[in-house]
Amino acid sequence: MSGIAAIAARGKEEELVGMLSRMAHRGKEQRKKAAGNASMAVAIALGDKCVAPPSLSETAVWDGSHPPLPVPDLVAGATEPFAIVAHGPQGFFAARDRLGVKPLYYGRNAEGLFFFASEVKALSPYVQTVREFPPGHYMDASMALRPFPGHQAEPVPEDDPQALARHLRLRIEAAVAANVGHGRIGSWLSGGLDSSVIATMVARHVPGVHTFAGGTEGSPDIEHARQMAKFLGTKHHEIIIDGERVLTALGPAIEALESFDALLVRSSVLNYLVGVEAGARVDVSFSGEGGDELFGGYDYLKSLSEDELPAELLDITGRLRNTALQRVDRCAAAGSLCVHVPFLNSHVVSLARAIPARYKIKRSGDKAIEKWILRASMEGSMPESVLWRPKEKFWQGSGVGSILSEYAEAAVSDADFMRQRVLPFGLSLNSKEELHYYRIFSERVGKFDNLDWMGRTKGAPVSA
Repeated sequence: MSGIAAIAARGKEEELVGMLSRMAHRGKEQRKKAAGNASMAVAIALGDKCVAPPSLSETAVWDGSHPPLPVPDLVAGATEPFAIVAHGPQGFFAARDRLGVKPLYYGRNAEGLFFFASEVKALSPYVQTVREFPPGHYMDASMALRPFPGHQAEPVPEDDPQALARHLRLRIEAAVAANVGHGRIGSWLSGGLDSSVIATMVARHVPGVHTFAGGTEGSPDIEHARQMAKFLGTKHHEIIIDGERVLTALGPAIEALESFDALLVRSSVLNYLVGVEAGARVDVSFSGEGGDELFGGYDYLKSLSEDELPAELLDITGRLRNTALQRVDRCAAAGSLCVHVPFLNSHVVSLARAIPARYKIKRSGDKAIEKWILRASMEGSMPESVLWRPKEKFWQGSGVGSILSEYAEAAVSDADFMRQRVLPFGLSLNSKEELHYYRIFSERVGKFDNLDWMGRTKGAPVSA
């Protein structure tokens, strides 16, 4: 795991040290650089194979597997996710990948100087307003944000689903293989389809790969992950939790996550515990994030028509950057882990978006099978019980959701919720649970007069 801290001005050593100290969990080694009119720093975990030295003549700070050259057209065509801040012959340059897999935030201080960092907590003491660096954009020496050029649609054999399935598998396998590298390798394994697909492909390249699962004893996720780990022959590790362990981790998880979104916090508490456990054993971990959004994994999507589905998938994939991907990034960072998300490799995304909706949610009479094309691509490679397992939310399958919701319900009175649910700048909290998380967020992360940088889960239930 690595983290960016950069200031578009020289002589800001004290501020850089302060920024990095607030992200110390992202790496055990700190490297500071200065060039032109910029001061930059990067925290890199020792032994971490996620961040390769850039083949650049420029001074650069980056967060990505294969850092692209800081030239707009080359950056726009990068295959792997990245965030980069650099200073070269033409001056300052910053960019973030199209989906926002790698985090990047920025803001200006009272003097008008631009600050950049991988986490909000590194910026908040130094800038007036924190902003999210928009995905698929770059900033040049003019300090103006500019979008990358658009992608052309990929042609696919629309009338041959089996050929599409084979092609999809090859794309995902290539994305995994590109990031296996060396060092201690692991894969998060919830027991659901997406994480099982990725773990299966990682295991082909890394015999005896470490896998990590978490949940209450006897929960569906734990049982399915055990089955999958046994099938693959992995070195399997389980984080068995109970109410006490979940509540003890709640504060640190919210601080790491930098969000109080209720559904996001639910899934992050266990992910945080798994990230810390994994970080003690491996340098790099793989995650199945993005499969539901690309291939139609959520139950509500079955109510949409084939014409409506593509736009909805495009929308929820675009929302990943400051919700589920933020969870993955921060929970990996808690263990100083590098994390790879092969489903969000640009070649996989390009193909996934071209696959017709009828192959993502396949209908036969009254039955609808979500992520059918992904399941079809793995036929014969996974146990049938996992391959065709229906989608469950991470916190549902793990047993965490009920622990947290019941605790929050008791911790917040009806009167407090009615009085405090609307924040001073107008944002409304959805539930008592969210108010409870907001209180912890305010104490551990801080109070903000603007939360435009923070994502909210689409369709989250709202209490009356």
